[in-house]
Amino acid sequence: MRGMQSLLGAGGSVIDFLKPWQMYFALSRTPHGIIDLAAPCFAAIAVNGVFPPVGIVVLGLITVFSGYTAVYAVNDIVDYRVDRERRSVLDRSITRRHSHDLDAVWIRHPLAEGVMSLRQAVAWSCFWGGIAMVGAWLLHPVCLVLFVAGVLLETLYCKLLKITAYRTFVSGVVKTIGSLAATFAVDNHPPIGYLICLFLFIFFWEIGAQNIPNDWSDIEEDRRIGAKTFPVVFGIERSAVVVFVSCCAALMFQTLTLTSSRAVFPAVVKVLCTLAGFSFVLMPAARLLLRRRPSDAMALFNSGSWYPLTLLLIVVGVLLAGQ
Repeated sequence: MRGMQSLLGAGGSVIDFLKPWQMYFALSRTPHGIIDLAAPCFAAIAVNGVFPPVGIVVLGLITVFSGYTAVYAVNDIVDYRVDRERRSVLDRSITRRHSHDLDAVWIRHPLAEGVMSLRQAVAWSCFWGGIAMVGAWLLHPVCLVLFVAGVLLETLYCKLLKITAYRTFVSGVVKTIGSLAATFAVDNHPPIGYLICLFLFIFFWEIGAQNIPNDWSDIEEDRRIGAKTFPVVFGIERSAVVVFVSCCAALMFQTLTLTSSRAVFPAVVKVLCTLAGFSFVLMPAARLLLRRRPSDAMALFNSGSWYPLTLLLIVVGVLLAGQ
């Protein structure tokens, strides 16, 4: 009994320790960011079909976590004024919808909500950005170039909110950078075909299963603040078609990514990955195409977020089974 009480007491201490940091983790959307780490991990393992050395794995995980933490924070810092404007037009129905958003597990836009200062946010982003830059340089100079490009493109993406709906393509490019960097971290000269297919896979997955569905769920407030997102500018009918076609393209290039790898993956890997794509991405996209409801858009965003992690688990499981 004493041991149990001690364990519960230790657990409570950990929770108490984490509470003051929740606003920082919320700024970086850490719960979603941790899920996003699966895509770079998948890319790093799939390129050669082997586990990288332990040292590369540890350094790589620290670097990619730091990079995602910094870039997500940059998004909120650059969008600070827009998010304040967005907050002023929120109503209760929109607030309830956000409670089902993976990006709002703790609090949505803590900087705009006033629970932290701009100075705190910038310091947090710079701290993790510095770690990411050092780690990227140690892994491969190309990784550092890609990280800097990612920060600049994320800033551009935010600045284009009220200018053009085609900023969604910038988001697609930004999301590919972590996976491309992870590939160079484990292979100095990766196959060009693999890089192209990996880029297109992540690019179309981000557009079809993440960016447009997420904007769709925010369509009412985006209209009120004059944002030019894809659903606002082109309407939900065209957006639904673009989402479905993009998800189909993502599945196709995901298969080609495995095919263009140096590794010869067994057919079961490709079959399982294809089934995962149908389950987590294509079927939710089909439901959105047919019903065109904001709740279906959020469902696609949430399920699509788990797609790379599922691919990673499949590849890791098969590799471990073969050892």
